Amino acid sequence: MSNNKNDQRSDRAEYDLIVIGGTVGGLSVAISTQRAGLSRVRVIEPGNAIAFPELVPEHRLEVGYGEKLLGIDHDGTNVIVTTEQRTYVAKGCLIAELHRDPSYEPPVATALSGRVTIDTLPEDLSNSDILVIGHTNHAVELAGQAAAAGAGVVVAAGGMDPAQLAPVADSMIRKLEHERRATILYRSVPDGIGDKDEFPIAYFNDRRTPDLEFDHIVFASTRVRVPRSELNITSAAIDSNKVWFLGVAEPDIDVPHGHAWEIGRLLSNACFPELELPEAPSVVQRRVRHESAIAELREEHYNATITRFEQRHSDLWVLRVRPDHGDTSHIPGQYASLGLGYWEDRVDNCVDPGIDARWHKLIRRSYSISHAMFEASGYFAPPDTVELEFYIVLVPADDDHVSALTPRLATKKVGDRIYLGPKVAGRYTLSAVTNPEAAVVFFATGTGEAPHNSMVVELLRKGHTGPIVSTVTVRNWKDLGYIDAHRALEKRFPNYHYLPMPTREADVPKRYLQDLIRDGDIEAALGTPLDPGNTHAFLCGNPAMIGLPEETVDDEGTTGVSYPETTGVIELLVDRGFTINKRNQPGNIHFEEYW
Repeated sequence: MSNNKNDQRSDRAEYDLIVIGGTVGGLSVAISTQRAGLSRVRVIEPGNAIAFPELVPEHRLEVGYGEKLLGIDHDGTNVIVTTEQRTYVAKGCLIAELHRDPSYEPPVATALSGRVTIDTLPEDLSNSDILVIGHTNHAVELAGQAAAAGAGVVVAAGGMDPAQLAPVADSMIRKLEHERRATILYRSVPDGIGDKDEFPIAYFNDRRTPDLEFDHIVFASTRVRVPRSELNITSAAIDSNKVWFLGVAEPDIDVPHGHAWEIGRLLSNACFPELELPEAPSVVQRRVRHESAIAELREEHYNATITRFEQRHSDLWVLRVRPDHGDTSHIPGQYASLGLGYWEDRVDNCVDPGIDARWHKLIRRSYSISHAMFEASGYFAPPDTVELEFYIVLVPADDDHVSALTPRLATKKVGDRIYLGPKVAGRYTLSAVTNPEAAVVFFATGTGEAPHNSMVVELLRKGHTGPIVSTVTVRNWKDLGYIDAHRALEKRFPNYHYLPMPTREADVPKRYLQDLIRDGDIEAALGTPLDPGNTHAFLCGNPAMIGLPEETVDDEGTTGVSYPETTGVIELLVDRGFTINKRNQPGNIHFEEYW
């Protein structure tokens, strides 16, 4: 590009900084340099949209949409950026436009389709459930676009490090969580993708995340910078140290490159030494345990209020939570996540391992949603779309594990703030019970009966006529937080029976749920044999009670199963002809391990 050609243009515009590409990295540098004192910053976006359009009015950004870049030069003093619309004279230029890495392959083996894509969101996202798989700035961009269009968003972000995100992406991911518009699975990535009734389902091989069904799954590809040949950038511009790049540089070009917050600081030092660029939000050091820092963290992370905190005894609580944003619609049996910060006080004197490094972080745990069962009037409490009820027990610390969340939750009261995750999920539901005359048996340990409370009420509310038995084992009678409601149900519905089993009461023989099957108590309560052809069993709680078998393969390649040493309920039911409900193999044993 010749300087003479530039001089012939009459529409030259002078700026401090030109940012090419409205990516989160480009927006981060534009915003941070404006905050630091630059008054003339322009973002040139070759397309018709930037990563987060709402940032334009919020930060008074100047954006040129649809400006195709023609070339970049340096005249010895300034960078000359030419687009199809005009020529810009600037002290510095950042190339923030990124393209898909041509070598990118999805991390999960799957067949791409109209519902499973790379980087492509469907045109109509309203009321859709979208899974974005990725841990980079680009994954945040896709999640933000989907959430803005009205989709329910989950990001499988295993490996995501907020400190490595561009500041805008870090801020946006926090905002999406705070407003309950996206669920971020920071440690999870699916290990397989299948389909169910023509919809994609993501299979997660860990206990933290169940298999989840979506309308669409989108892989966020890794990104690389635009090739030099497409930029038409001169050697003079490259050598000037006034043109900087986000992303990875080409091997044959020695140019600065890196993450947005690093680039912003380096670019500022090179082109605007008078500026003092602020620290990126993700690396701000808060004063540990300082009152003002705690208030700031609560404001940043908490998005719901505790409206009920009823202690059934000192270590067992029923609490209700009302979110600031969104409703709480759910299917009986599903779960949601609660969270408190490591900065909160504990009810005990234990010290969390590595607390200084974790102090500013949020502790999240998933809890099955319980149910109030009755209103004050005595009628069934309808499904609540305003609040969620949880049934939680204090998990004490021991030599092997220092519990993080419940010892902090124990210090809370009505009116206190808390984090509530946006995604109500789970496949542990009554969807398989389609025959109103079928027998249904629930097995639970402790607070594992939380999902069964709402499932029992759902069956009875819908007029289920088959026998229903709910069993639960606890240590003491006082640990049965809903016993009065269950007894009231028994009086109203002759087909419902509640069998609580305390194991540490002196006047009660010590027995376990397995004994109810061996001794015939379940069949007596049902009034009919345990018939696998007409019975569904639901198990929630201690994995030892459930007794999930492992698949085995011998030296000859023959597959089989291996049950735990202690016989669980599953083994006893399988011996009677029941089958485990699996991904693509429907069965009549449904389970939810509680830890």
